[in-house]
Amino acid sequence: MADISADFLGIKSPNPFWLASAPPTDKKVNVLRAFEAGWGGVVWKTLGSQIKNVSSRYSSVDYHGSRMMGFNNIELISDRPLDLNLKEIRECVRLFPDRAMIVSLMADNNRESWHELIKQVEDTGAHGLELNFGCPHGMTERGMGAAVGQDPEIARMVVEWVMEAATIPVITKLTPNVHSVVPTGRAAVQAGSDALSLINTIQSVTGVNLDTFVPNPNVGGQSTFGGYCGPAVKPIALKMLTTISQDPVTSRVPVSGIGGITTWKDAVEFMLLGATTLQVCTAAMKYGFRIIEDMCEGLNNWMDEKGFKTINDFIGKSVPTLTHWEELDINYHIVANINQEKCIHCGLCYISCEDGSHQAINLSYGNPYNTYAIKEDECVGCNLCKLVCPVDNCITMVEQRKGPEYLNWKEFQRRGLPLNDH
Repeated sequence: MADISADFLGIKSPNPFWLASAPPTDKKVNVLRAFEAGWGGVVWKTLGSQIKNVSSRYSSVDYHGSRMMGFNNIELISDRPLDLNLKEIRECVRLFPDRAMIVSLMADNNRESWHELIKQVEDTGAHGLELNFGCPHGMTERGMGAAVGQDPEIARMVVEWVMEAATIPVITKLTPNVHSVVPTGRAAVQAGSDALSLINTIQSVTGVNLDTFVPNPNVGGQSTFGGYCGPAVKPIALKMLTTISQDPVTSRVPVSGIGGITTWKDAVEFMLLGATTLQVCTAAMKYGFRIIEDMCEGLNNWMDEKGFKTINDFIGKSVPTLTHWEELDINYHIVANINQEKCIHCGLCYISCEDGSHQAINLSYGNPYNTYAIKEDECVGCNLCKLVCPVDNCITMVEQRKGPEYLNWKEFQRRGLPLNDH
């Protein structure tokens, strides 16, 4: 069997799956149940000056009968007393010394507050600190959370304060509510942060109630922008993770990946793009802690199938395959092929191609059903028909190169080659 254990800055865990800083990690009873279920680690819900939360706190986007495709929250950091949190962290570390215990922090905006909070947390025996520079609601109005993460120089200053006091590994959590995560990531690494984690939640409005006219979630007839997460944000998280993995500065430190991870396949995708550990929140809130069993089993089986002995064998393996558009091979060309034996004659491919793409599918009216065939000369290989087809492998894409050599856009222009004439 493959070895799925993780070593993140010397913090060891039996698997790379951690629960992210969120309601599932806000108290001892939750964390112990998570560890008993098999989770490799947790990031304790953010500690700082005690706050007061509101009700209600959550909303979601459902899609085609699937609940919580996207999940929104307006909950703030821990509303429990600091002393109680510290006591429970210490107890969890004692009971499960083989699991990663990371504590998320958001101190008041001065050096002394950060130093004091760090010392208190380190006294619990916690293995690492995660700096919450990402919370997009509530705390930003106080100059904290995403307000720090959106300004690289402020982030740099706070990380420098932290590194003056910290004696255990420090992870800086980045906000996605920026044009690029790289500038703040660079600032954090240059200031001494040992690692990065991303993404935090994306500021959002999930919808408006058409009867009350109040956006969700409704708090006494009002609402506010919340933090969006869940499966809907995974593509954004993967893109931002890749930019960190490709940058010469930020790629020097390990990354904990976050953003819509629900299955072991999601986790592998994050690891292929550079993440060493994976943080999960929405999936655990929806399905419960026992999803860890499928995650570990799936990862183990996939690694065995591919011949990987440890997770380090494939972390970052896909990063070099993501390039700039102008570097793509213009001579590479594919066309669609419809397997008539598998076709159920629903016509979805024809409708999507005819109305939304390149009119490259021929419709033959028939009795008892219509048939569809690809016009190869018109097909641009866009994949739309394959994506909408409800039958697996009914439509496949077949390579038909336009030329034998690799030719990118820059070289195409340099040679003065002709563009399309229609």
